[in-house]
Amino acid sequence: MSEEQTVSLVDVLQEDEELEEEASAVLGGSDSDHCSYPQGYVKRQALYACNTCTPKGGEPTGVCLACSYKCHEGHDLFELYTKRNFRCDCGNKKFAELKCKLFPEKDSVNNLNKYSQNFFGLYCTCSRPYPDPDDQVEDEMIQCVVCEDWLHGRHLGCVVPDSVGLLEMICESCMNKNTFLWTYAAHLAVTTVFNVLQILDQSDGDIQPSCKRSREDLGSCCRLKELPVIGQTRVQSGAVFLPSSWRSKLCTCQSCLENLSATGLSFLIDESDTVLAYENKGKTSEETRQHDPLMSALDNLNRVQQLEIIHGYNDMKSDLKDFLQTFAAEGKVVTPDDIHQFFEQQQNRKRQRFDSGHCI
Repeated sequence: MSEEQTVSLVDVLQEDEELEEEASAVLGGSDSDHCSYPQGYVKRQALYACNTCTPKGGEPTGVCLACSYKCHEGHDLFELYTKRNFRCDCGNKKFAELKCKLFPEKDSVNNLNKYSQNFFGLYCTCSRPYPDPDDQVEDEMIQCVVCEDWLHGRHLGCVVPDSVGLLEMICESCMNKNTFLWTYAAHLAVTTVFNVLQILDQSDGDIQPSCKRSREDLGSCCRLKELPVIGQTRVQSGAVFLPSSWRSKLCTCQSCLENLSATGLSFLIDESDTVLAYENKGKTSEETRQHDPLMSALDNLNRVQQLEIIHGYNDMKSDLKDFLQTFAAEGKVVTPDDIHQFFEQQQNRKRQRFDSGHCI
């Protein structure tokens, strides 16, 4: 095997670290052991819908990360990514028989929870599942920051700009329900990569109100009404893409705050509400963890020693996969005792190889 074809254990573990970082970003530090219900309506959390317990035709429900593990193991779950201001439903009266194993003392319903077709595994204006077995077109799904539904790029009614990961999208339906957003879109909407870079470099002064008032009077000065209209014509159709900094440009006068509250959009002036902020929280938690000493030790080994270790690692990984497959086939839960037994068997096999003179 040539040098170019080999992969060191350092490479394997580095790839694992990248996957763990991605998982931490998605879960955002969600607790995998304790139900989130006692925290109330959590600002943003990873959520799941159980098709086994509440299939289509029933009432929609959402469960937290911990309950998806502990109460819905082996069930048909829809991964909802994240939702804002949601309280775990697991085991409340919407569930016919299931009782929450982690926090059974729940109210019968969570009246402030908001549900959508996502809770039945359907997405976009086409109301199709994801992944869709009948759709052969590769298309990115993008989440609306208002309704939090996921839409196919080709169903947004507009050209999806480059650098979409730097942007927030509001679907056409949400724009039309909240028509004042079209005024902001006329000044801030992104259409091309050049537009993205240009707007990201804009200062907050670009859409500051023209009125000159003291700090005490700024609350009565409406930035939205002061936005110039000349030269800012825009066809009000299709989804709108906005730069990540756009929320800081929203007017916070008393009238606009009341309007945001009345339309249920107060979260738009909270920059920590964004999915990007949520993901950064998870990544930051991961970065604060102590560096793996195994990685440091492997850096000091020569190539031959690393190859010897990776062969042993691959053997153990194969054995562990076979071991876990027996549990999956029988639908059994893997307990700490089972894992302890597996590693005892590994140690016994290692001793047998050593005694026979075949120690690695």
